[in-house]
Order: sequence, then C-alpha cells, then structure tokens
Amino acid sequence: MKLYCLSNNPNKSCNILKFKNTAVMLDCGLDMTSVLSFLPLPLVHSPRISGLPIWTPRDSIDAQLEGELKECAGRVFVDSTPEFLVPETGTFDFGEVDVILISSYQNMMALPYITESTNFRGIVYATEPTLHIGRQFMEELVNYVERTPKNKVATKWKQPETLKLLSPPLCEVLKPKTWKKLYSLKEVNSSLSKVKVVGFAEKVDVFGVFKISAMSSGYCLGSCNWTLLTEHEKVKTT
Repeated sequence: MKLYCLSNNPNKSCNILKFKNTAVMLDCGLDMTSVLSFLPLPLVHSPRISGLPIWTPRDSIDAQLEGELKECAGRVFVDSTPEFLVPETGTFDFGEVDVILISSYQNMMALPYITESTNFRGIVYATEPTLHIGRQFMEELVNYVERTPKNKVATKWKQPETLKLLSPPLCEVLKPKTWKKLYSLKEVNSSLSKVKVVGFAEKVDVFGVFKISAMSSGYCLGSCNWTLLTEHEKVKTT
C-alpha cells in the first residue's frame, strides 16, 4: 500500500492510494490561495483599480513586463485573469487512476482539471448532495470569473529571474508556472456527468477487487468517510 499526496494545502486535500493493484484518488480539492496574488475582479467598473500604477522591478530587463504587475497599498499584484493551484500532475499518471472518491463538495472543485485535462479514464463516486452542491459552487465560480474577463493572461512575471525581484509575498508563491486558469462551464458539465451517485452505507463493487461504502461524516451536507473493504482488509478515510 502506498499513499501519494498531490496537494500542499491540507485543507484542500488530494491523495492517491495504491491498494490491491488499484489506484484510488481520495478527493481533489482546489487550492484557491493563489488568487490572493491577483487584483480583484470588480463586478462594477472601478476607476481606482483600473488606474493603479504599473509596477516594474528596477533591475528587470523587461522594464514594463507588458503591464502585468500593478502596485496597491505598498503591495504588488498581478493584473490578469486569476489562476488556481491545481493538484500536482507530475507525481502520478492520472491515466492509472481507477477511482476517484469525493468526501464533500469542498473537496471536489478541482475535478474538471482531472477528468477533462488529463488522460483519466476511471470512475468518480460521490453522494447526491455532494454532487449537487459541488455543481452549484463550480457554476457560481465560473460565472463570477467570466463576468469580469481580462484581456490578457500574465506569464512573464513567473520567470525565475523576474520572480526573485518581486516583493513579498508575491516572490514567495509556490510553483506559479503550474497555476491554471479556471475551467469553463462546458468542462464542469462534462466532468460532473462522469460522477456516479452512491447512497450512504451502500456497498459498491469496484472491479471485483474491493467494495466501497460512504458513511456520513457529519462535516457538512452530503459529506462522508469512505470505507474500502476486501475479504481480509478494511481501509477507512477520515
């Protein structure tokens, strides 16, 4: 048995459990702390935000950075479409993941990145409340970002030689080159169409290798702890 951790944020977990020659992904949370590095997206035009001065590092060869960075209240922000820190893609081949088990709607926000942008071909399981509430959250997030589109996507600030010249906390961000733009509503619908709904305490056979069962965790509406059962072993998630 092996466990792979694909997220640096313990509150937005994404783990893969290798068990009985089967790869099981436990949750796929989306780390949204990266959006704190970007200027806010006001639903109403804000002259104050649009009029912020362009920030350029003194030692930068590319002096303007094409206006990617702006200064506000002594801090530097990226003036671009917000990007998100998705689960690590280089640690494990998602094409080998057989099953994804979702424990709550809060830990499924990265699902479209996995089902639509990788070679994942497995099965996704979640309870009905988790599916419906998760869909609501995804749709609201997509609608919010699409209501205030940006004309460009900033990329030059992510170069190591430029990143080290920035002031904290922007210079301390983790792996900005792996950040990705938000998925589309079409990708949300396609991703959630792959989810199979299971009831609490219902036992579902997985490829004849083991059975899974969702037990209510009481954390939030629809949340559950998963149990993986074989003839001689039991694995519980918490």
